[in-house]
Amino acid sequence: MHQATLPYLRSSALVIFTEDCTGRPQKKSGDEAVISQVSIAELDAIKATLSADETWQGRAPIGGQEHPVLALPSPTNALLVLVDTRPVSGEGGGEGGAHLSGQEVPVPWLVRYLWNLAAERIREKVADAPPSYLIESRAASAERVRVTAELVDRHSTTLETLLAALRAPSLADDAARKSATDVAAKALVELRTLNDRTTELVEEPVATAFQRLRDDLRPLMHFSGMDVQFIEPPVNGRALPGEVAHAARAIVRGLVLAMVEQPDVRRIRTQWDCDGENLLINVRDDGQGNLSREAPSIVRLLQRVEVLDGRMTIDLMKGWGADVAVTLPLDPPERKLPAAGSWNLGDRELEVLQLLAAGQRNRAIAAMLHVSENTVKFHLRNIYRKLGATSRTEAIALAHSNGLR
Repeated sequence: MHQATLPYLRSSALVIFTEDCTGRPQKKSGDEAVISQVSIAELDAIKATLSADETWQGRAPIGGQEHPVLALPSPTNALLVLVDTRPVSGEGGGEGGAHLSGQEVPVPWLVRYLWNLAAERIREKVADAPPSYLIESRAASAERVRVTAELVDRHSTTLETLLAALRAPSLADDAARKSATDVAAKALVELRTLNDRTTELVEEPVATAFQRLRDDLRPLMHFSGMDVQFIEPPVNGRALPGEVAHAARAIVRGLVLAMVEQPDVRRIRTQWDCDGENLLINVRDDGQGNLSREAPSIVRLLQRVEVLDGRMTIDLMKGWGADVAVTLPLDPPERKLPAAGSWNLGDRELEVLQLLAAGQRNRAIAAMLHVSENTVKFHLRNIYRKLGATSRTEAIALAHSNGLR
């Protein structure tokens, strides 16, 4: 996306923020100093300034420092942020936005078109994700929650200790104590808010997920005249992992569309429930029981269910309709982890893995080990192969599970 926009609008970095993609809500390109430090809190703050279809330009913290930014929303609720934006020399067309450092940066219509196209493609890929994406997304979500929880606990303890000290009557300067208390209290609230926001991106209340399904199907109900009935899930049910919520909506949409294509179907009922360990889905129609298990659309849905280690059964009753039951586990299947000693890592590979598990990026690892980044990448490829990992995130998770930090 960054390369596609550069011929029409220059920028030093590009960030895409999408809540649909729970494994990687941020997609980034450009200046490493910016993209390596971008936080969800910064993107949330920019997003809060936008209306549904309004471009925003101004200065905002991004990557830990204030930069001129241009933000574009999309119909899919994704956000595009371009950093240090400036027009291409000689380009004067486009739509105007707010003033940026006293100068208006026109936004070419083609940039808007490309962004809306990319946002819709991201939504489609999430809705019909392949097995490899779902597995990696779950691993990334779990790792992000774990890291965030550790940071929250560590900094919360520090700030709460600071607050206790500042509130102690033995301290003399009341004004200074009050100011410091206010600063620490604000930081504590912001930290808790960041933790809640991160959790929201990887978990979705079951009632909220079901309401989004109703919103997805409302146009079909309106234009087809089909009576789609919804049996609400318990409002206090366990929150759904983001991948399960997205997959569940896609599965139900696919089942409803397959049922609508049958003759004589006038009513479809869908129900969700949660037993604490699984999301239980039931979709039933009032047709003649002719839903084909071998139809390509049903086969694809079954594959999606199996990716999440779930089950789908189809009960056909001639003259009475089709009854489809889907069970989706809320937790990923347990995976037997090999002992670290069985990985047969060389000394340098073990050093690289330890630094990787500590959260270091390739460039930092190269500097610490006095090697090139290409050498680090070479070691990482060997490490992934020996661990049986498919991604950086999974390698980190395996390292942490075996005591490497």
